[in-house]
Amino acid sequence: MMSAPDLMLTDAGIAPARNEAVTCLPLDQVVNVGLGEIFSRYAFRYRDVCICTPELCLMRKPMNKAILLWLLARRHCWLEDESGAVQRISLWQLFKLALRRLRDVVQGRLELRRFRRHVAALESTAAGVEPTTFGAGPVLYLRADLVFGIKSGGSVGHIAGVLNNIRALLGDVRFFTTDWIPTVNEAIVPKVIRPGQRYADIPETRSLLFSVHMADTIGRDWREGTPRFIYQRYAVNNITGLLLARQFRAPLVIEYNGSEVWINRHWGKALADEELALRLEWLNLSAADLVVVVSQALADELVERGLSSQRILVNPNGVDPDRYRPDIDGSHVREALGLVGRRVIGFIGTFGPWHGAEVLAEAAGRMLADTPALREQVAFLFIGDGQAMPAVRRIVAEWGIADCCHFTGLVPQSEGPAYMGACDMLVSPHVPNADGSRFFGSPTKLFEYMAMGKPIVASALEQISELLEDGHDAVLVSPGDIGALSEAMSRLLAAPEECARLGAAARETAVSRYSWRRHTERILDALDAVLAGSQPAGRDVSDV
Repeated sequence: MMSAPDLMLTDAGIAPARNEAVTCLPLDQVVNVGLGEIFSRYAFRYRDVCICTPELCLMRKPMNKAILLWLLARRHCWLEDESGAVQRISLWQLFKLALRRLRDVVQGRLELRRFRRHVAALESTAAGVEPTTFGAGPVLYLRADLVFGIKSGGSVGHIAGVLNNIRALLGDVRFFTTDWIPTVNEAIVPKVIRPGQRYADIPETRSLLFSVHMADTIGRDWREGTPRFIYQRYAVNNITGLLLARQFRAPLVIEYNGSEVWINRHWGKALADEELALRLEWLNLSAADLVVVVSQALADELVERGLSSQRILVNPNGVDPDRYRPDIDGSHVREALGLVGRRVIGFIGTFGPWHGAEVLAEAAGRMLADTPALREQVAFLFIGDGQAMPAVRRIVAEWGIADCCHFTGLVPQSEGPAYMGACDMLVSPHVPNADGSRFFGSPTKLFEYMAMGKPIVASALEQISELLEDGHDAVLVSPGDIGALSEAMSRLLAAPEECARLGAAARETAVSRYSWRRHTERILDALDAVLAGSQPAGRDVSDV
């Protein structure tokens, strides 16, 4: 490991450096400002610079990252991973990376031509695929995303929740994944399949060709008869589950959490080949025996695109009520953060553009400005990190409330309940999609809040207002309404009896209707119904 740099850029959820002498920034915060601003704000301003990433061999766009380091550092620059492995960046290293990228561009074009012919063949034979029936082997669960080092968040909760309960309900499941997932039952031993370094600088080519490699690897090594069914959490540019379902003639369940083309275009960077990505997305959806979506908005979108409603199950996210419970002791978190004696209002998340963390920061500033006496009594706890964090910190500074706001950074999934247990109130300030399309999410944090038995203030937005009833198990406010959010939080602070009532009602709803066990039971029942030729249950959120 190198000595401490002046600037550390953290990639893919790496925890910030503890050394106060080190400037630590999320890599995206620097990359997203654009090349011109990189030159004006960062170029050659630091002596030694490094990028810390989960694993060097899995790094996305290593050549671009190496060039960025070369632009920022006056002396030494290097790539470093969590194990301490280091790759120094020199002119020679940049030259080798450029040669590798050139080779991948040339070879990738040839391989993508073959891949496109393969896709066309799959599309032409889709209508002739024989009906499937349950196999006698174990369930085959696929997590094929080329995203690494995720330690917490909604995807972690969903994967672990469904996997753990497939095992509890059916007794046997095989988990094939590109990375380790926290909180998965230790009895479920994952088979990790990695993409290697080929095409690392061309992410879309890498993901397209990896899906075939993953399918070939599983199909070659599988020795357990026809899988009972194949379950895939859909990943961008991936046809692994589809290929395996064709090979084994096994039922295919696709978990669809929104169009990856839309998500990349609006919440990230638009895909280079959206047309191909959409074809693959539709190929998966149309081939699946059952498509599981987390909201009615997603179901309506798929029906509009031409998918039969008979094969769609609306199944909101869930929670493990044994892991998230009202008796979780968060006192050690309070003590560590200096929150003893304060009323704590909390938010947990990955600070995505849909989470509305900036709205909460504004509402916190408004509330404390309107009622200055609360500054000595109340603290806001922001748990997690992500894209919106710089904006949240800026808003907190503008309101002058930094002494009342605490930022934990990323916390492991297993520690999330304790941090929520340290809170007296929990907030879900989600905002509408910026392009005016329907909010299609099913916030995992919301179910965790409910199971914790805490009073909740949440946006009355799409599914959130269907899951919660204003005045019964939460207080709902108009999305993005800073004044209404501020007023709701102030009112609940002054009403401890109402807080207790709301929290108890929310806990009862979570346990009775939205556990991961109930979520998984609905999937199994719906797949039974589809293969038997009848409509799946749970078509509408209100029926679940």
